[in-house]
Amino acid sequence: MKDERFIETYSQGVVNIRKIIVDTETGVNYLLLSSNKTSGCGMTVLVDKDGKPIVTPIKQ
Repeated sequence: MKDERFIETYSQGVVNIRKIIVDTETGVNYLLLSSNKTSGCGMTVLVDKDGKPIVTPIKQ
């Protein structure tokens, strides 16, 4: 089976959900937020204090 492209590295909450998802090809971190399971969700790139994307080193 091929490795997963996106992996969840952090999860918090049941109704108010917050997850950090990492792209295993680029290392870029994304934040997924949902206030409840019926009204949708939002996703954005996590950035550092300088506005640059947070990148997790990827093992090759």
